Amino acid sequence: MNFRATPRHPALILDDVRGAQKMLDGVARVTALEGSRHLSELVGAPVHLKCENLQRTGSFKLRGAYVRISGLTPVERAAGVVAASAGNHAQGVALASSLLGVRSTVFMPVGAPLPKVAATREYGAEVRLHGQVVDETLAAAQRYAEETGAVFIHPFDHPDIIAGQGTVGLEILEQCPEVRTIVLGIGGGGFAAGVAVAVKALRPDIRIVGVQAEGAACYPPSLAAGYPVSLDAPATMADGIKVGRPGDVPFALVEELVDEVRTVTEDELSRALLLCLERAKLVVEPAGASPVAALLSDPKAFRGPVVAVLSGGNVDPLLMQRILRHGLSAAGRYLSLRLRLTDRPGALAALLATLTVADANVLDISHVRTDPRLGLTEAEVDLYLETKGPRHCADVEETLRAEGYRVMG
Repeated sequence: MNFRATPRHPALILDDVRGAQKMLDGVARVTALEGSRHLSELVGAPVHLKCENLQRTGSFKLRGAYVRISGLTPVERAAGVVAASAGNHAQGVALASSLLGVRSTVFMPVGAPLPKVAATREYGAEVRLHGQVVDETLAAAQRYAEETGAVFIHPFDHPDIIAGQGTVGLEILEQCPEVRTIVLGIGGGGFAAGVAVAVKALRPDIRIVGVQAEGAACYPPSLAAGYPVSLDAPATMADGIKVGRPGDVPFALVEELVDEVRTVTEDELSRALLLCLERAKLVVEPAGASPVAALLSDPKAFRGPVVAVLSGGNVDPLLMQRILRHGLSAAGRYLSLRLRLTDRPGALAALLATLTVADANVLDISHVRTDPRLGLTEAEVDLYLETKGPRHCADVEETLRAEGYRVMG
């Protein structure tokens, strides 16, 4: 695909995204746009969820990978392709390569979730595990490209990749022409850049808001500086947007076309993932839930109708278990308490009876009677309770104090 330049958009224009859309016809699904009553009530306007978590391979990454590999020359295709990824890009490259009859090698970190490794292999790629972090894996893939002549498929820093991802923007405009705000996660910026190019060319009035995890937010300092800035050690459970430096190509487009970049905390990501599962019945990975997290954290900041893009659903079951537990705790559904009581027969039974009256379910309990910190007639109890929300948590603590228990926290 040949990309024509304009003075302000040196890398990409609307026609390129439209060309990518034609190329992806019959390859990528036109994913559903689902309404969310709960989020609509919070925002005070219609909120729709663009379900790229239901895309083939479980994320939007197939779009860009297919467009990029389709554009290779016969000689380049014969040399094969190589990529580095912890999950979504790996699967997108593997499937796109198989569909196009191109040999693919994908480098993944040694600690990559087993389901993602298995899925990448099943899509037809040769998987090589290398490095403990993605930067090490990326370096290994680039060395492999230099040594073998295979074409390196970057996850976000290439015009073809951006054009493919931008087709999501065209679909949103077709499915929800009345949209006024689009919210989507940002990692390296390819997805946000592509959507922004497509949407702003047709509807410059639409506000585009990018969302980054607080511990891996490379765009705010980069936008402030006017050039891509690297983070020393990005840290977040949202591995799909865990990127330490914006891509050079998408940065220029994001800087001009994306109206705002917000950050969300790990707690907010956990609550958003839990909401998607409970209210929308959708399995979404933390990166994919980041737009929902932004809506939950400041619902009145978004002009509706709003489209929040759920960019991926590839989450390891073990990680999902931990995230859900964290999300339940952040949402006030778990309560951890330490309290002191008089060490006498029946004291623990009386405590449990009080918790029964308070309608709190005891998940775990630890009863300490011998500790230098305790008085001669004191005992300490650690409680882990299942509750019904923040208000119920406060009611449980109030009930315990009213019964004379010393709540330590």
